[in-house]
Amino acid sequence: MVKSLSTRFGSFEVRDESILTFPSGLVGFPEQQRYVILDHDTEAPFKWLQSVEEPSLAFVILDPALFHPDYNIDVPADALAEVRAGERDDLALVVILTIPSDDPGRITANLRGPLIISYQTKLGKQVVLSEGFPTRHPLFPVSGPPSPETAQVSHSVECQV
Repeated sequence: MVKSLSTRFGSFEVRDESILTFPSGLVGFPEQQRYVILDHDTEAPFKWLQSVEEPSLAFVILDPALFHPDYNIDVPADALAEVRAGERDDLALVVILTIPSDDPGRITANLRGPLIISYQTKLGKQVVLSEGFPTRHPLFPVSGPPSPETAQVSHSVECQV
């Protein structure tokens, strides 16, 4: 068991086998490599990716299939090697959400930087995709003309996860 502290969840204990390691860290946080996934709420599909080492570092994550069923990616061979995934079926794919504090209904998902996680090896990697994928894809429809960034996601890429 590892004792951890979070500014959102307080003090909690994490079983060693629940800790996920991102050897390359996440974009902007290369030194933070150990995380745990925590439930946001038993009714909500959102989860928290909480750093085990940095109490204030946590990301809201979500399975992209829940809001964008056509979102599929090719996982690069080097990313598969980094997470030591034996089978692609072993991989989970999640995206990081941004929830504006002034308007939570305007939640966006970073489709350009998804996370792949091997639950077998407990290793993860943030994959950086081409600019054809937006960093702020709205989860809920917005009225009015689409912004150039949201209009870019009108295609799908072959899934190999």
